[in-house]
Amino acid sequence: MWFRWRQVVGTGLGLALLIGLPRDGIGSHSWGGYHWARTSNPFTLQLGDNVSTAWDLYLDVASSDWTLSSVLDTTIVAGRVTNPKNCKPTSGRVEVCSARYGFNGWLGVASIWISGKHITQGTVKLNDTYFDTPKYNTPAWRLFVMCQEVGHTFGLDHQDENFSNGNLGSCMDYTSDPDGTLADPDQLSNERPNQHDYDQIGQIYTHLDSSTTVSALLASGRSGGGRGTSETDGEASVGTGQWGKLVRSTNRGRTEIYELELGKGQKIVTFVLWADPDIDGNGGKGRK
Repeated sequence: MWFRWRQVVGTGLGLALLIGLPRDGIGSHSWGGYHWARTSNPFTLQLGDNVSTAWDLYLDVASSDWTLSSVLDTTIVAGRVTNPKNCKPTSGRVEVCSARYGFNGWLGVASIWISGKHITQGTVKLNDTYFDTPKYNTPAWRLFVMCQEVGHTFGLDHQDENFSNGNLGSCMDYTSDPDGTLADPDQLSNERPNQHDYDQIGQIYTHLDSSTTVSALLASGRSGGGRGTSETDGEASVGTGQWGKLVRSTNRGRTEIYELELGKGQKIVTFVLWADPDIDGNGGKGRK
Protein backbone atom coordinates (compact mmCIF):
# COMPACT_ATOMS: atom_id res chain seq x y z
CA MET A 1 0.00 0.00 0.00
CA TRP A 2 2.87 2.36 0.82
CA PHE A 3 4.50 2.06 -2.60
CA ARG A 4 1.18 2.45 -4.44
CA TRP A 5 0.49 5.60 -2.37
CA ARG A 6 3.90 7.03 -3.25
CA GLN A 7 3.02 6.66 -6.94
CA VAL A 8 -0.19 8.62 -6.40
CA VAL A 9 0.98 11.53 -4.26
CA GLY A 10 4.78 11.25 -4.23
CA THR A 11 7.03 14.09 -5.31
CA GLY A 12 10.75 14.46 -5.86
CA LEU A 13 12.79 15.60 -2.92
CA GLY A 14 14.20 18.77 -4.48
CA LEU A 15 15.98 21.43 -2.43
CA ALA A 16 13.47 24.04 -1.20
CA LEU A 17 14.53 27.56 -0.28
CA LEU A 18 13.09 30.18 2.00
CA ILE A 19 11.18 32.99 0.33
CA GLY A 20 13.29 36.14 0.20
CA LEU A 21 16.61 34.29 0.11
CA PRO A 22 18.77 33.74 -2.97
CA ARG A 23 17.64 30.67 -4.84
CA ASP A 24 21.02 29.02 -4.24
CA GLY A 25 21.05 29.74 -0.47
CA ILE A 26 19.77 27.59 2.36
CA GLY A 27 17.65 29.21 5.02
CA SER A 28 16.87 28.01 8.52
CA HIS A 29 13.41 26.99 9.61
CA SER A 30 14.14 25.75 13.09
CA TRP A 31 11.35 26.53 15.56
CA GLY A 32 13.10 28.59 18.24
CA GLY A 33 15.87 25.99 18.62
CA TYR A 34 13.42 23.64 20.35
CA HIS A 35 14.38 19.97 20.18
CA TRP A 36 13.98 16.63 21.92
CA ALA A 37 16.86 15.82 24.27
CA ARG A 38 18.55 12.51 23.46
CA THR A 39 21.91 10.87 24.04
CA SER A 40 22.43 9.28 20.61
CA ASN A 41 21.43 9.52 16.95
CA PRO A 42 19.34 8.32 15.29
CA PHE A 43 16.60 8.37 17.91
CA THR A 44 13.04 7.06 17.68
CA LEU A 45 10.03 9.20 18.56
CA GLN A 46 6.67 7.56 19.16
CA LEU A 47 3.52 8.90 17.47
CA GLY A 48 0.41 7.86 19.41
CA ASP A 49 -2.48 6.95 17.11
CA ASN A 50 -5.65 8.62 18.35
CA VAL A 51 -7.08 9.34 14.90
CA SER A 52 -10.10 7.93 13.09
CA THR A 53 -9.67 5.35 10.34
CA ALA A 54 -10.04 8.17 7.79
CA TRP A 55 -6.65 9.48 8.96
CA ASP A 56 -4.69 6.24 9.42
CA LEU A 57 -3.21 6.20 5.91
CA TYR A 58 -2.02 9.82 6.20
CA LEU A 59 -0.42 9.17 9.59
CA ASP A 60 1.33 6.15 8.06
CA VAL A 61 2.70 8.20 5.16
CA ALA A 62 3.82 11.10 7.37
CA SER A 63 5.58 8.74 9.77
CA SER A 64 7.36 6.95 6.91
CA ASP A 65 8.34 10.22 5.22
CA TRP A 66 9.80 11.84 8.34
CA THR A 67 11.70 8.63 9.12
CA LEU A 68 13.76 9.25 5.96
CA SER A 69 15.67 11.77 8.10
CA SER A 70 19.18 10.57 8.93
CA VAL A 71 18.83 11.40 12.65
CA LEU A 72 15.13 10.85 13.42
CA ASP A 73 12.91 7.78 13.20
CA THR A 74 9.23 7.72 14.05
CA THR A 75 7.04 4.78 14.92
CA ILE A 76 3.26 4.64 15.29
CA VAL A 77 2.10 3.20 18.61
CA ALA A 78 -1.21 2.74 20.37
CA GLY A 79 -2.64 6.07 21.46
CA ARG A 80 -3.06 6.82 25.16
CA VAL A 81 -5.71 9.52 24.78
CA THR A 82 -9.10 8.78 26.35
CA ASN A 83 -10.87 11.80 24.83
CA PRO A 84 -9.42 13.01 21.49
CA LYS A 85 -11.17 16.37 21.89
CA ASN A 86 -8.84 17.08 24.81
CA CYS A 87 -5.86 15.19 23.33
CA LYS A 88 -4.03 15.01 26.66
CA PRO A 89 -0.26 14.75 26.13
CA THR A 90 1.94 11.84 27.17
CA SER A 91 5.44 12.55 28.46
CA GLY A 92 8.22 11.62 26.03
CA ARG A 93 6.13 11.21 22.89
CA VAL A 94 3.62 12.84 20.52
CA GLU A 95 -0.10 12.09 20.64
CA VAL A 96 -1.87 12.61 17.28
CA CYS A 97 -5.63 13.18 17.56
CA SER A 98 -8.60 13.82 15.31
CA ALA A 99 -12.09 14.95 16.35
CA ARG A 100 -14.88 17.35 15.45
CA TYR A 101 -13.53 20.39 17.25
CA GLY A 102 -16.14 22.65 15.62
CA PHE A 103 -16.13 25.60 13.20
CA ASN A 104 -13.64 27.48 15.37
CA GLY A 105 -11.38 28.56 12.53
CA TRP A 106 -8.49 26.10 12.62
CA LEU A 107 -7.60 23.06 10.52
CA GLY A 108 -4.71 21.77 12.58
CA VAL A 109 -2.85 22.59 15.78
CA ALA A 110 0.57 21.41 16.93
CA SER A 111 1.63 21.97 20.54
CA ILE A 112 4.94 21.22 22.23
CA TRP A 113 5.75 21.36 25.94
CA ILE A 114 9.13 23.01 26.53
CA SER A 115 11.59 22.82 29.43
CA GLY A 116 14.40 25.26 28.63
CA LYS A 117 14.95 24.42 24.97
CA HIS A 118 13.98 20.76 25.25
CA ILE A 119 10.69 19.34 24.00
CA THR A 120 9.22 17.01 26.63
CA GLN A 121 5.92 16.05 24.95
CA GLY A 122 3.73 17.06 22.03
CA THR A 123 0.26 16.85 20.55
CA VAL A 124 -1.29 17.23 17.11
CA LYS A 125 -5.00 18.00 16.65
CA LEU A 126 -6.78 17.61 13.30
CA ASN A 127 -10.19 19.26 13.03
CA ASP A 128 -12.64 16.88 11.35
CA THR A 129 -15.32 19.58 11.30
CA TYR A 130 -13.39 21.16 8.41
CA PHE A 131 -11.98 17.97 6.95
CA ASP A 132 -15.54 16.73 6.46
CA THR A 133 -16.22 19.67 4.10
CA PRO A 134 -15.70 19.32 0.31
CA LYS A 135 -12.83 21.85 0.27
CA TYR A 136 -10.66 20.00 2.76
CA ASN A 137 -11.83 16.38 2.50
CA THR A 138 -9.18 15.50 -0.08
CA PRO A 139 -6.04 13.34 0.08
CA ALA A 140 -3.89 16.40 -0.72
CA TRP A 141 -5.16 18.55 2.16
CA ARG A 142 -5.15 15.69 4.66
CA LEU A 143 -1.59 14.67 3.81
CA PHE A 144 -0.30 18.26 3.76
CA VAL A 145 -1.76 19.16 7.17
CA MET A 146 -0.79 15.85 8.82
CA CYS A 147 2.78 16.14 7.53
CA GLN A 148 3.14 19.76 8.65
CA GLU A 149 1.66 19.42 12.13
CA VAL A 150 3.74 16.32 12.90
CA GLY A 151 6.82 18.14 11.56
CA HIS A 152 6.28 20.97 14.03
CA THR A 153 6.56 18.53 16.94
CA PHE A 154 10.18 17.82 15.94
CA GLY A 155 11.12 21.51 16.22
CA LEU A 156 10.52 22.61 12.62
CA ASP A 157 9.10 26.00 11.66
CA HIS A 158 7.68 26.88 8.23
CA GLN A 159 9.82 27.44 5.16
CA ASP A 160 7.35 30.05 3.88
CA GLU A 161 4.07 31.41 5.30
CA ASN A 162 2.54 33.08 2.24
CA PHE A 163 -0.34 31.01 0.85
CA SER A 164 -0.05 32.77 -2.54
CA ASN A 165 3.63 32.06 -3.23
CA GLY A 166 4.62 29.19 -5.48
CA ASN A 167 4.99 25.81 -3.80
CA LEU A 168 8.46 24.94 -2.51
CA GLY A 169 7.78 21.19 -2.60
CA SER A 170 7.59 20.92 1.20
CA CYS A 171 4.74 20.35 3.63
CA MET A 172 6.41 22.99 5.82
CA ASP A 173 5.45 25.59 3.19
CA TYR A 174 1.97 27.14 3.43
CA THR A 175 -0.14 26.74 0.31
CA SER A 176 -3.65 26.90 -1.07
CA ASP A 177 -2.73 24.19 -3.60
CA PRO A 178 -1.24 21.25 -1.65
CA ASP A 179 -0.84 18.84 -4.58
CA GLY A 180 0.14 21.57 -7.05
CA THR A 181 -2.60 20.78 -9.55
CA LEU A 182 -4.45 24.12 -9.45
CA ALA A 183 -1.59 25.95 -11.16
CA ASP A 184 -1.11 25.93 -14.93
CA PRO A 185 1.24 24.30 -15.50
CA ASP A 186 1.22 22.17 -12.36
CA GLN A 187 3.54 23.27 -9.57
CA LEU A 188 5.43 21.29 -6.94
CA SER A 189 3.45 19.22 -4.44
CA ASN A 190 3.57 20.39 -0.81
CA GLU A 191 2.20 17.13 0.59
CA ARG A 192 5.50 15.81 1.95
CA PRO A 193 8.88 16.86 3.35
CA ASN A 194 11.69 17.88 1.01
CA GLN A 195 15.46 17.69 1.32
CA HIS A 196 15.67 21.08 3.02
CA ASP A 197 13.41 19.77 5.81
CA TYR A 198 15.66 16.76 6.32
CA ASP A 199 18.76 18.97 6.27
CA GLN A 200 17.19 21.26 8.89
CA ILE A 201 16.35 18.32 11.17
CA GLY A 202 19.96 17.21 10.81
CA GLN A 203 21.14 20.66 11.93
CA ILE A 204 18.70 20.82 14.86
CA TYR A 205 19.86 17.43 16.14
CA THR A 206 23.58 17.72 15.39
CA HIS A 207 24.58 17.96 19.05
CA LEU A 208 23.80 15.29 21.66
CA ASP A 209 22.47 15.82 25.18
CA SER A 210 23.51 14.29 28.49
CA SER A 211 19.96 13.07 29.15
CA THR A 212 16.82 12.30 27.16
CA THR A 213 13.24 13.54 27.07
CA VAL A 214 12.22 10.79 24.63
CA SER A 215 10.33 7.79 26.00
CA ALA A 216 11.93 4.41 25.52
CA LEU A 217 10.26 2.34 22.83
CA LEU A 218 8.17 -0.33 24.54
CA ALA A 219 5.84 -1.41 21.77
CA SER A 220 5.09 -0.59 18.15
CA GLY A 221 2.19 -1.01 15.81
CA ARG A 222 -1.47 -0.22 16.29
CA SER A 223 -2.54 -3.15 18.40
CA GLY A 224 -5.14 -1.66 20.71
CA GLY A 225 -4.57 1.82 19.27
CA GLY A 226 -6.51 4.09 16.99
CA ARG A 227 -10.27 4.35 17.17
CA GLY A 228 -13.44 4.19 15.17
CA THR A 229 -15.41 7.15 13.89
CA SER A 230 -17.90 7.07 16.74
CA GLU A 231 -15.57 9.07 19.01
CA THR A 232 -15.60 11.98 16.56
CA ASP A 233 -19.33 12.60 16.94
CA GLY A 234 -20.35 15.99 18.31
CA GLU A 235 -18.44 19.23 18.25
CA ALA A 236 -16.24 21.02 20.76
CA SER A 237 -15.46 24.67 20.13
CA VAL A 238 -11.92 25.50 21.19
CA GLY A 239 -10.91 29.16 21.45
CA THR A 240 -7.50 30.80 21.29
CA GLY A 241 -7.42 31.68 25.01
CA GLN A 242 -6.34 28.20 25.97
CA TRP A 243 -3.07 28.65 24.01
CA GLY A 244 -1.83 31.67 25.98
CA LYS A 245 -0.29 34.81 24.47
CA LEU A 246 -0.15 35.41 20.72
CA VAL A 247 3.54 35.89 19.91
CA ARG A 248 3.54 35.77 16.10
CA SER A 249 0.90 36.44 13.48
CA THR A 250 1.71 36.48 9.78
CA ASN A 251 -0.04 36.27 6.43
CA ARG A 252 -2.91 38.45 7.70
CA GLY A 253 -3.50 36.15 10.65
CA ARG A 254 -3.59 32.88 8.73
CA THR A 255 -0.52 31.63 10.61
CA GLU A 256 -0.08 32.16 14.34
CA ILE A 257 2.07 31.03 17.25
CA TYR A 258 0.97 31.18 20.88
CA GLU A 259 2.93 30.69 24.12
CA LEU A 260 1.55 29.70 27.51
CA GLU A 261 4.05 30.25 30.33
CA LEU A 262 4.02 27.55 33.00
CA GLY A 263 6.81 28.96 35.18
CA LYS A 264 10.28 27.67 36.08
CA GLY A 265 11.45 27.77 32.47
CA GLN A 266 8.56 25.70 31.19
CA LYS A 267 5.94 26.65 28.63
CA ILE A 268 3.63 25.33 25.93
CA VAL A 269 4.17 26.61 22.39
CA THR A 270 1.40 26.15 19.83
CA PHE A 271 1.36 26.49 16.03
CA VAL A 272 -2.09 27.12 14.53
CA LEU A 273 -3.02 26.53 10.89
CA TRP A 274 -6.21 28.53 10.21
CA ALA A 275 -8.74 27.46 7.60
CA ASP A 276 -10.11 29.58 4.80
CA PRO A 277 -11.99 32.30 6.77
CA ASP A 278 -15.16 31.80 4.70
CA ILE A 279 -15.31 28.01 4.86
CA ASP A 280 -17.91 28.01 7.63
CA GLY A 281 -20.16 30.19 5.51
CA ASN A 282 -20.07 32.75 8.30
CA GLY A 283 -17.31 35.08 7.16
CA GLY A 284 -14.80 33.41 9.46
CA LYS A 285 -16.84 34.29 12.54
CA GLY A 286 -16.48 30.72 13.73
CA ARG A 287 -13.02 31.66 15.07
CA LYS A 288 -13.07 32.41 18.80
